[in-house]
Amino acid sequence: MDNEAKAQQRKEFIGNMTESAIRIGLLAILVIWTYDIVRPFIVPALWGAIIAVALMPLTHRLERMLKGRRGLAATLIALVGIALLVTPFVVVSGSIFEGVSNTLKVLQSGEIHLPEPTQRVAEIPIIGERLFEVWHNIASNLEKAILHFLPEIKAGFSALAGVIGSSLATLVMFIISLLIAAGFMANSEQCAAAMSKVAVRAVGPNAHAWTSLTAATIRSVLLGVVGVAFIQAMLIGSALFVFGLPAAGLLTLVALFLGIAQLPALIIVLPLIGYAYSSMEGTSATIFSVWIFLGGISDNILKPMLMGRGVDVPMPVILIGAIGGMLFAGIIGLFLGAVVLAIWYELFIAWLNGGEPEAVLAQAEAPESQRDVEAAE
Repeated sequence: MDNEAKAQQRKEFIGNMTESAIRIGLLAILVIWTYDIVRPFIVPALWGAIIAVALMPLTHRLERMLKGRRGLAATLIALVGIALLVTPFVVVSGSIFEGVSNTLKVLQSGEIHLPEPTQRVAEIPIIGERLFEVWHNIASNLEKAILHFLPEIKAGFSALAGVIGSSLATLVMFIISLLIAAGFMANSEQCAAAMSKVAVRAVGPNAHAWTSLTAATIRSVLLGVVGVAFIQAMLIGSALFVFGLPAAGLLTLVALFLGIAQLPALIIVLPLIGYAYSSMEGTSATIFSVWIFLGGISDNILKPMLMGRGVDVPMPVILIGAIGGMLFAGIIGLFLGAVVLAIWYELFIAWLNGGEPEAVLAQAEAPESQRDVEAAE
């Protein structure tokens, strides 16, 4: 009798295990198919949510000016954002493509010349003599070196041209993200209610504080890092385009990357000043140098104005996030990676402090903006 009962229990156990395995397998297939369907929308939706959180205070102010029409306010912000993206994108991309094409033509023709530095370069304070010597050595041996590595250089420029060719997809991704952000901002109450339920289930009683800290971190990094880098790159790029320097678009893109990576823009500004004094008339070189130098140090003025108080993310976190994000999702990942990694860093620090992020949050947000934080969670 006992053997029959054990056999029956064994059969029931095997049946239950088989049924559970089938259910888990079907659920896994469903999850995989769902992920494949929504995968193209994950990055723009995530970026749109980050933009919506960062711009929600501006949406509230514009909503009050438009007498409560939040949908119109969100639409206007999205349209302005698209215009601010498309205009410099077209100018910079055209400049980069033209510079790459001209460089490839020069390399193919073999007529490679770098102008010798003038005596005015040597007269630059502190670095002038050293810069003159390095420049002279490079100019004297440039043609031989470039001709030796010509195949590798051509391959590099071809790859760069391919990246530029795919940049249109990135622009479309940005536009889609802004439209998604407009939808989130127009329906912030419903989105906040849904996120609150998810946060309570995932985090527990500290859900409100955690989501508020996340919102504060997003605003701090998006405005204080990405926003400052964008403004600084535009200031530097405007000087390059106005004075017609070669590869102005590519240099503007480099300035943007340096700004997001929290590296000083003077890395490229100082060599450009030296180039200006060697190739321009004195007055033009001075105006250009003052303009681009002010752009190079503008982050020291803009960051205290835009960076949220109390949310202090170390530079390596931003740098790793920017580089990793770019490798993962292209140009949009350059912005997205820095924000996402900063969020995880702040949440991790709050968890190390005992799981109570209220103290960090109290320093990160000003009291008058508390309503905006709550509405943007």
